[in-house]
Amino acid sequence: MVLKIFFPQCCNRAESGLLVGRWISGHDSAVVLAVIHYPFIPGQVKQYIQQMQAQSGVELTVLGSWSLPKEGQESMESFLRDLSTIFPQQRWLQVSRQMGKMGFICEVVNRNQNGQETQQEAKKQNDEEEEKVIFVHYEQRKVMLSQLHPTESGDPDLNTEPPSELKQVFQTVARSQPLFFLDRYDDGPLKSTHWQSEGREASIIVELLKQASVPLCVLISWLLALWTWLCSIRIFSLYPLRFLSSKLSTCVQISYRTEHMRTLSSPKPAIEHKQFMRKGNILVSFLVDVGLGVLLMSWLYRDDHIATLANMLMPAADHVAKELEELLQWLMGAPAGLKMNRALDQVLGRFFLYHIHLWISYIHLMSPFIEGILWYGGLSACLGLTFALSLLSDMVALLTFHIYCFYVYGARLYCLKIYGLSSLWRLFRGKKWNVLRQRVDSCSYDVDQLFIGMLLFTILLFLLPTTALYYLVFTLLRLVVVLFQGVLHLSVDFINSFPLFAMGLRLFRPYRLAEGVKFQVLCEEPGTALHLLMEINPLKCSTVVQLYRTLTYSCYPRDSWAALVKKLFVGELIYPWRHKSTKVD
Repeated sequence: MVLKIFFPQCCNRAESGLLVGRWISGHDSAVVLAVIHYPFIPGQVKQYIQQMQAQSGVELTVLGSWSLPKEGQESMESFLRDLSTIFPQQRWLQVSRQMGKMGFICEVVNRNQNGQETQQEAKKQNDEEEEKVIFVHYEQRKVMLSQLHPTESGDPDLNTEPPSELKQVFQTVARSQPLFFLDRYDDGPLKSTHWQSEGREASIIVELLKQASVPLCVLISWLLALWTWLCSIRIFSLYPLRFLSSKLSTCVQISYRTEHMRTLSSPKPAIEHKQFMRKGNILVSFLVDVGLGVLLMSWLYRDDHIATLANMLMPAADHVAKELEELLQWLMGAPAGLKMNRALDQVLGRFFLYHIHLWISYIHLMSPFIEGILWYGGLSACLGLTFALSLLSDMVALLTFHIYCFYVYGARLYCLKIYGLSSLWRLFRGKKWNVLRQRVDSCSYDVDQLFIGMLLFTILLFLLPTTALYYLVFTLLRLVVVLFQGVLHLSVDFINSFPLFAMGLRLFRPYRLAEGVKFQVLCEEPGTALHLLMEINPLKCSTVVQLYRTLTYSCYPRDSWAALVKKLFVGELIYPWRHKSTKVD
């Protein structure tokens, strides 16, 4: 039988006294949390332990005694041994350390039902009936701040399995923080040794931020309430405005940040670890987003970059229009030596050329206001880089609206012919599509129906190459625009969802996110117990991203690549819009 004692490294050279800790339920192990120094009054020790137990919720007890003999304290061990009658326990640990040796000697005093005591020395390894002792040394501060994964769910119904021994050790140390507030500067009757016994660890900046966070949260809550009231005005609930707000990336980002601000300004403290990490990730992500946006805004308004961009926009629009006109002229001829249907080719080409002329006229009409639009649009960067990228995505969508119209016209015409050909092909085979049963059934047709179907099939088949060529060209142009918008959406999604706070903890304080522990032999001297050093294994970076990635309105395609290719082949429209109701983890 092996008894494991988790012993803090900060207590290795503590003065003689009592070991305060907890016995792990269901396991043959104990966790030492602190050493109360001699001299002390047993009644005050009992009262102090009861107070700490009420504050922390941990079943604290006196595990035994700790002896580090000094000159003039030869009788200290016998005195500490006699304290087992004052602090009655089923087991009393008599731990001592000799000067000049690293190992500890542990005697376990067991008390039977009649109150009689029997001693078992852990150093007698040849006795098969003895109780062997293993000391597991741990760094108390790291274990207290660490979170062992996987974390438990907040729903007690889902936590059916009892926690493991290691998780109970981590939870005991983490919940025993009130025990670590007693340092050497306190004027109380008791003195103890733990990781904070030389003085409490604190930061003036953190305390000032805590004091300033209360009025700041009240101000943010008031602003959010005002914003919610403005958004609830009846005019904003009309269909056109509601439809546009659900399709524009800027409106989606505003609603997303509003939800974040509600989470940060909530008066309820983060009790669970996941809630704390979620708030930390949102806060760091917001600060980084605003910082990058301020840098972008400072670059835009320095050296008159906005005027430069406005002057570049009109020549770029004219160049794109010229290239589109040349492309349409090429399609209206004999593209790549292909023989198109002359009449349909001319109709489609002139139709699209007319749209290009309309669009160029619109751009030239808006040219005096472009610099002002860019100047006021650049101010959105003060809200964050994600707002600027979302606004840029919407501006690209508006500036390339004519390409989107060309794609829709070509796709609808191509889809009409594809479905028409497929329906007429079923007519030749004596089949038809049953709308009610959603299947293909047999059907008999007369000669007139077959004759008309043959004529229509021939017409659609010979017109298909011309329509397919226009559809192919404008689909490629549309995919270029969608690819650019997709890069912008992915950038916004990355800033919103990437767990910067968790990743910072993983890089700079890896012990905060623990995946497990590893042990190495610290000391194995003859005549002493085995000593192991417990070190924390941090989580992998990929696991941190997977666990703590913030929920976002994803812009990733919901269809597989096969479904996407099928839609392109049959002419179904592909929308790159981000749906507000869709959330992914």
